Amino acid sequence: MSDWTEEDARQILTESPWARTANATIGALQTEDQRREGGNMGLPHGIGYDGFADDRPRPAIPKSPLDVVKPDPEISSVRPSIALRLRWESALPIRVAELKSRVVEPPTSADAGDGYIMAVYGIPNANVKGDPKTLGDPLKSQAFLRREGKRDVKPSSVEVFQREDGLVIVYVFPLAAEISSRDQRVEFAARIGRVSVVQSFNVEQMQFQGRLEL
Repeated sequence: MSDWTEEDARQILTESPWARTANATIGALQTEDQRREGGNMGLPHGIGYDGFADDRPRPAIPKSPLDVVKPDPEISSVRPSIALRLRWESALPIRVAELKSRVVEPPTSADAGDGYIMAVYGIPNANVKGDPKTLGDPLKSQAFLRREGKRDVKPSSVEVFQREDGLVIVYVFPLAAEISSRDQRVEFAARIGRVSVVQSFNVEQMQFQGRLEL
């Protein structure tokens, strides 16, 4: 670790067994009719909603009788996406790389002894106020770690921090999950407002100085 260059450290923080760039899907907004049917009015706001375009379908005036029956070529089933950065903040290589590259880590109240800590970077800032845990509580039920043949693991806490370059959302999963090399792969999945992200990590590759680091 002492011979790491700053470039080595940044590589660990961006693309490594402990850090991945995930292509997250941005879900469609409900139409006004759909929201009224669900008892809601107006556009939703907050974490995972603010900062994204209003892409609700608008009714088009037919220019000919054929326009009523033929599909609109501009309507696509492919949803827009956003690149998010995911990091195992509790992993020793990440903590060392942050120190080496002078990257400011999330100011979470959790530390590596509290659980497996996953941070999600890149959600646009939202017009919300409150302490980090209060902001994160609604997201606890919408995230999990998944391993083959085992029960999904829900986070014990979630914190949300607003920074100049966007939100950082910190998920803490209990150490009782006991992730081991035998699990081979662990998948992180979360829904954050309109954003859905799923990313798999190869546990066998997450060895550092002879031990598994998550």
